[in-house]
Amino acid sequence: MTCCGTGTYNHCIKQGATYTKDFTWLAGTCSAVGAQPSPVDLTGYSAGMQIRAYPLATPVLYDASSNLVLGGTAGTITLTIPAANTESFTWWNGVYDLILTSSSAVITRLLQGTVSVSAGVTP
Repeated sequence: MTCCGTGTYNHCIKQGATYTKDFTWLAGTCSAVGAQPSPVDLTGYSAGMQIRAYPLATPVLYDASSNLVLGGTAGTITLTIPAANTESFTWWNGVYDLILTSSSAVITRLLQGTVSVSAGVTP
């Protein structure tokens, strides 16, 4: 998936399986005819992502911040939640946002949406 500015993406995670999703943050005007958006350089950025039952709810259902890898000049963001983690999910629905913070402390909420978990059967 590619993103041009703030967007919405809804995740469906299969319990007991590794979940991986790749994003690319693109700068520029996406709607301009012939415009070629370029990746945002994420060098020096940090990322955070939490899943909660609803916005501002406590507790956090899952903190995916340590599962995010930023791809520097390629502008990529890879979310990988290991199967051992998804196996332990006992919640089925939530909401999240993905926050990126630049080295100069500019904070961007790049993505938001829902998270659903598809219950596993085979251990």
